[in-house]
Amino acid sequence: MSEDRFSLLIIGGYGTFGGRLARLLGDEPRLRLLVAGRSLEKADDFVADLRTPKDGAEGLGSNNLGAMVQAVSFDRDGDLTEQLTRLRPHLVVDASGPFQTFGENAYKVVEACIGLGIDYADIADSTGFVAGVGGLDAAAKAKGTFALSGLSSLPALSFAALDAMAPHFSRIESVAAGIAPSPHVKIGLNVVRAIATYAGKKVPVLRHGQPASGRGLIDAMRVTVAPPGVKPLRSRKFLLVDAPDLKLLPARFADLKSSFTGVGTEPQPLQHLLSLAARLVRLRLLPSLLPFAPVLQRASHAFAIGEHRGGMFVRVGGVDHAGRRLSCGWHLIAEGDDGPFIPVIAVEALVRRLLTGIRPENGARPAAGELQLEDFEAAFQRFSITSGISMENEEARQPLYQRILAGEDVPVTVRFVSDGDKEIWTRDFGGTVFRSWQVEAKGRDRDLLVEVFGPFRVLMAPMPDGEKLRLVVRGWRFCGIPLPMFLAPGGDTYEEERDGRFHFHVEIGGRLTGLVVRYTGWLVVE
Repeated sequence: MSEDRFSLLIIGGYGTFGGRLARLLGDEPRLRLLVAGRSLEKADDFVADLRTPKDGAEGLGSNNLGAMVQAVSFDRDGDLTEQLTRLRPHLVVDASGPFQTFGENAYKVVEACIGLGIDYADIADSTGFVAGVGGLDAAAKAKGTFALSGLSSLPALSFAALDAMAPHFSRIESVAAGIAPSPHVKIGLNVVRAIATYAGKKVPVLRHGQPASGRGLIDAMRVTVAPPGVKPLRSRKFLLVDAPDLKLLPARFADLKSSFTGVGTEPQPLQHLLSLAARLVRLRLLPSLLPFAPVLQRASHAFAIGEHRGGMFVRVGGVDHAGRRLSCGWHLIAEGDDGPFIPVIAVEALVRRLLTGIRPENGARPAAGELQLEDFEAAFQRFSITSGISMENEEARQPLYQRILAGEDVPVTVRFVSDGDKEIWTRDFGGTVFRSWQVEAKGRDRDLLVEVFGPFRVLMAPMPDGEKLRLVVRGWRFCGIPLPMFLAPGGDTYEEERDGRFHFHVEIGGRLTGLVVRYTGWLVVE
C-alpha cells in the first residue's frame, strides 16, 4: 500500500450513503479509500463496480477513478482496536446506522478511534447520538483528534443555511427545516429503521418558548419548496422527525420559541398511511413500527410515483435590526437522482479540506456550524441542484409577485390597484375590460398565487423562465371545492418586460373545452 496517500475508512462503504461518498471521492488520487462493511463479498462487488468503466457514462464514479480503492471487512461489534490498528486509517467515517439503535455502547467506534489517535466523522441523524458526542470532547482534545457527528443534511447543511440567514436578524424566534426526497430514490433499510424507531413517539420540540413533546410522523406542517428561479415542488405536508437540530437549536438561539424538523415524501397518500400507522403506536395499539421497516421500505419502492426531483428547506422567523418582523427562507431543489448525494457532501468537503492540510479544531462535538453554505454551494455545481435565500419584511410587504417568487432582479412590471392584501388587476384589450383579483395563498397553498374569477379560484406558481415569467397552474376550485387537475384551465401563459414595454401572451383552455381564447400584445408603462 502507498504510505503517502491519505487513508479513509468508510464504515458502511457499500451502503446507500457510504457508497455515494465513495463515488464522490473516487476521483481523488491522494486517497487510499477503504470500503468497509460486515460482508467482504458485498464490499468486493461494490469496488469492482466502481472500477468498471461505464460505456458512454459521464460524471460521478464513471471513468475517472483515481483513488486507491480497497474492499475490507469491518465488524463494529468485533475487536475495534485490532481492526483499526490493522487498517491504519487517518480518518474513519461512519456511514452505517441507524444510529438511533446503537444502544448502551453507542460511542464504541468513536472511543476506539480517539484511543488510537484517529480522526472520526459520521452522518448520524439521531438527536441523542449527535448531541451526546460532546461527552468525549476532553478525551479527543487530549489525543489531538477530532470527532464530528452529524455531517449530514441535518444538522450540518441546515445550520450552514441558518448561519447564512442569521446576520439579518437581531432576534431569531422560530426555525423549521424539512427534507422532501424524490419518490424515485431507493431509500435504504437503515434509513427506514431510523424513522420507524420514533414513529408515534415523543419528539422534543419548542412551542411558545417552552420545551414540549411532539409526536413523530404525526405532527405536521405544509410547505412549498420553492428556490428563486426554478419550478417549485408540489405543496406537501412535512411530518415531524427526530433530528439533531431540535436539540441543538435552543443552545444556539436564546430567544427561540418554536422549532420543527420534518420529512415530506411523495406520494402523499402513502405518507398519510405511514402517519396513520404512527398513530397506532401513539395509541399503544402497536409497540413500534421498527419490525415493519422492511415492509415500509418495499412499499416506498413499489409506489415510486411523482416528480423525479426532491428538495429541502430551512425557515427562520424573528426580528430584524430595525425592530421589524422578518421571515427568511432557504430552499433547495435537486433534480433526478442527485438528492441522495446531499447527505454526504459535507463529509466530502471535510475530506478535501484535510487533503489540503486544513483541519477542524480538535475535540468531539456535533458538526453544526462546521461548514459554511458556500462550501455546499460549491459542491452543488457538480449536480443539478439549485438553492437560494429569500427574505420578507412582514411589516413592509413587497409586491405580490415578488413575494411569491422570493427572488431579486426578477423583471416584472404590471398595472394593478392594491386593496389590502389583494391586488385588483384590470386588463384592457382593445376597449374590452377584463378584471380579476389576486392574492397570496395561505395555509396549505402557501407560496402560490391565487387568481379569483367569480366563484372560481385558480392556484398558480409563478416561475421565471429566462426573461419571461410563466404561470403554472397547480390547482383550481369552484366555491371552495377542489376540482380535478386534469380538467384545470391551462395553456402557455407568460409575461415579460421588453424594450420598456409590458408584453403578455395568454392562452386559456381545457381538456373538455379545447382552446377558448388566445391573446397577445403589449402595454405602455405609464
